[in-house]
Amino acid sequence: MTRLSPLVIDSGSGMCKAGFAGDDAPRAVFPSIVGRPRHQGVMVCMGQRDSYVGSEAQSKRGTIEQARTGPHYCSWGKDYFSGILTIKYPIEHGIVTNWDDMERVWQHVFANELRVSPSQHAVLLTEAPLNPRANRERMTQIMFESFRVPAMYVAIQAVLSLYASGRTTGVVIDSGDGVTHTVPTYE
Repeated sequence: MTRLSPLVIDSGSGMCKAGFAGDDAPRAVFPSIVGRPRHQGVMVCMGQRDSYVGSEAQSKRGTIEQARTGPHYCSWGKDYFSGILTIKYPIEHGIVTNWDDMERVWQHVFANELRVSPSQHAVLLTEAPLNPRANRERMTQIMFESFRVPAMYVAIQAVLSLYASGRTTGVVIDSGDGVTHTVPTYE
């Protein structure tokens, strides 16, 4: 049986980064957002779905200017495009607050960004230093039960940054979109 490269997913408050272990950089970087139509049937000409993730949600969010000039212009007028999606962030201050939306983000990573079957790859997820144990358990539950991953590990983002620099001892200042942590590590 061929061993496939593990996946690394760094879900941040503002951006989600995902790729394969051993690569120099993530293959996917997109906003950690989920957008839902404010009203049913508003986006009929755009093939409306129940939700959009990442850059697609951001692009379909819509403005009047995009409606006038964009490729998604519909004959029924530009005003419908002003704020047609309700945008939600499933992670606030580094902690997952909406698990249904977080699962949608991970599904988007597997299906649309990396185009892999999660059941064939081990997964490394990152977490904030103060992530509650219950959240870590929920991450594990979703990965094993919903995505059927064969193996997974959850690691603190700052510690992984330290390891990536070839060190096991140091202080990392991790400044993200929603939170900044100073993490001393000694091993």
